[in-house]
Amino acid sequence: MDFQEFEQQVSGGKVYGVMVSQNGRLLGKKTWGSDCRRNVYSAAKSITACAVGFAIQEGLLTLEEPLTSAFAQDLPQMVSDNLAKATVRDLLTMCLGQERAEMMAAQRAKYPEQNWVKLSLSFPFVYEPGTHFVYNNVGPYLAGVLVQRRAGCNLVDYLMPRLFSPLGISRPDWGTDPLGNTFGSSDLLMSLEEFHQFGLFCLQTGRWEGKQLLHADWMLECTKKQVENNKDSYGYGYCFWGGPNDTFRAEGKWGQLSLVDRSKQAVITVMGDCRQSDQIQALNRAVIHCLYFQLT
Repeated sequence: MDFQEFEQQVSGGKVYGVMVSQNGRLLGKKTWGSDCRRNVYSAAKSITACAVGFAIQEGLLTLEEPLTSAFAQDLPQMVSDNLAKATVRDLLTMCLGQERAEMMAAQRAKYPEQNWVKLSLSFPFVYEPGTHFVYNNVGPYLAGVLVQRRAGCNLVDYLMPRLFSPLGISRPDWGTDPLGNTFGSSDLLMSLEEFHQFGLFCLQTGRWEGKQLLHADWMLECTKKQVENNKDSYGYGYCFWGGPNDTFRAEGKWGQLSLVDRSKQAVITVMGDCRQSDQIQALNRAVIHCLYFQLT
């Protein structure tokens, strides 16, 4: 795998590393600087979606469960009609019904309320759930909290025997809310290789080293188009983005992504720190034009 053109095209932005695998074989790996664990930001949402899948698999929750049941002790005094209609599924599609993004990085440090679950449910549900795509950290955060409550442990403890350990990922650091709940929307630290392992797990629809860890049907549902995304025609699944040529990806905000293509049996993983929109665009173009189209 030739990374020279890729490196030239993303020279304006910072990239820490890239890995490319196809048909079970590593085609190439290139790093710039130390290959340490870094924040994958919103790519954590895709791992939270897998945690939800494990919880469904174990009978701990269902997608159809109303939020008024799932979070009965955390509801605002007045429950709006739209909040009453919201379900666990709506937590995963960015169509929860709230009007604007909340629980984003700049906001979290400023909330006076320590109970972020109650705070999240107090934000107005302006739209009927399922009708408006609004990128929002509230949904995946609440989904992660629900898994933790039903499982009786934090997300890291829950996923260690089910996902992380089988993939060879030692215990990762994952940020928490003020009450100690794992923040399932962001703040998960992973290395390039660990993030790539997760992409390979997704490529194999939840199967790893001959064992089906997570139901294939769940992985297919997560990674197919569930809703329109206000960004492109490829849609949004359950905390995964759709892409061209039947690809999908787990993606963080500054250029952390693991791009999966089942038709080519390929995974491309990048760990970046591109803080400008033009740098992100250049990185995405480089991934497609310099790496993806090298694949047979």
